[in-house]
Amino acid sequence: MQISEKDIQKLVEQVLANMTGESSANISNPASEIALGNGVFTTVEEAVNAAKMAESKMRSVSLESRRKMIQAMRDISIQHAEELAKMAVEETGLGRVEDKISKNLLAANKTPGVEDLVSTTYTGDDGMTLVEYAPFGIVGSITPSTNPAATLINNSISLVAAGNVVVYNPHPSAKKVSLQTLKLLNKAIVQAGGPENVLTAVASPNLETSNQVMNHPAIRVLVVTGGGIVVKAAMKTGKKVIAAGPGNPPVVVDETANLAKAGKDIVNGASFDNNVLCTAEKEVFVIDKVANTLKQEMIKNGAIELKGFELDKLLKVILVEKDGKFYPNRDFIGKDAEVLLAAIGKKVDSSVRLVIAETTFDHPLIWTEMLMPILPIVKVANVDTAIEMAVKAEKGNRHTAIMHSQNITNLTKMAREIQATIFVKNGPSYSGLGFGAEGFTTLTIAGPTGEGLTSARSFSRQRRCVLVDGFRIV
Repeated sequence: MQISEKDIQKLVEQVLANMTGESSANISNPASEIALGNGVFTTVEEAVNAAKMAESKMRSVSLESRRKMIQAMRDISIQHAEELAKMAVEETGLGRVEDKISKNLLAANKTPGVEDLVSTTYTGDDGMTLVEYAPFGIVGSITPSTNPAATLINNSISLVAAGNVVVYNPHPSAKKVSLQTLKLLNKAIVQAGGPENVLTAVASPNLETSNQVMNHPAIRVLVVTGGGIVVKAAMKTGKKVIAAGPGNPPVVVDETANLAKAGKDIVNGASFDNNVLCTAEKEVFVIDKVANTLKQEMIKNGAIELKGFELDKLLKVILVEKDGKFYPNRDFIGKDAEVLLAAIGKKVDSSVRLVIAETTFDHPLIWTEMLMPILPIVKVANVDTAIEMAVKAEKGNRHTAIMHSQNITNLTKMAREIQATIFVKNGPSYSGLGFGAEGFTTLTIAGPTGEGLTSARSFSRQRRCVLVDGFRIV
């Protein structure tokens, strides 16, 4: 069945409305709320024209100058990490300030810069060939409400390190924090000797401006961080698309796991920023003979288990059924566990970070990406069944999966079967982003388009320079 452009537009509108609780007609406030200048413009055409001028100047910017620009962008992001985290929670109502601070700092410190662009040289009797990374030019980027500042910091460092300029269309419900982040980064770039308006956006981003950015002829490449519908809309443009899509990351815990560590890690990962990260643990499959011990360890580390009528009561609040399908109640997306429980009259203190519940495999919590701190747990007979269920629950997104096991055979089988872009072994899900673990950071995990964890080289094209007979003496 083919989807028309009008259908896609309507679906994108529904996605935006579901995430913000508003219709697209009311989704953005007047541009006068946000001061123009420093990369922020009234129209997409103005933003693109400014990006064209910046791109022409970026062509003559040296690698050393780019290094200075990137360092300045890191420094200003670190200086304003707390401010931007508070703005994000206040504006979007999603997540936790302390966790957003951590994400902002992670993006600032562990996003690769110019050093990611490693050239290759071939030499021999017939001359020399140099393969180097070159910029695409003007890139259009759609950013989410879940990780607004962190995504802008991360993508901007990577895109600018590759020599590109960017026209952003932030999520409307996160426009203030997104545009403030953009302005700070532009300020840092100019202070480091770079061009003005390397990063641009409109003051009132909405569905219409998103379509204008994606379809503008001057924009060569699209970088999209959002749901599957937005990704499909981007791909329909015919441009090169680097896109991050949805995830529903499963966790498998076998009988060999260090259960004390597994319990703590799962709670920390699933409750981080109230589960709005697409990489966060969304469902657990555990061998039945160790399930109770695992739950006890989770409760020790900030989880609370709901059963019976209390669980039924909560599900009626946080799940919405429409046309036979279940969706998360947007009023509770990204909210603290304390808020979820208060909705059913259950008072807990702030030390409770995660709600856990034992369910069956066919339960809506297993199949619905909730983006809130509630985690279903399914008991299984053996590890083969757990892995089989995990693969099905992940829905073929090939995004993220987690396993706790000391059995290398089981870990290897899980990795082979799940085929995830990120596979975390014996750690919290955010380890896959380099948080408390090795490896670089990205907030755009391009599973649908195959780039995986993106960095500067992902936003570059290869250029082959060939010198023929360069070493022959005539």
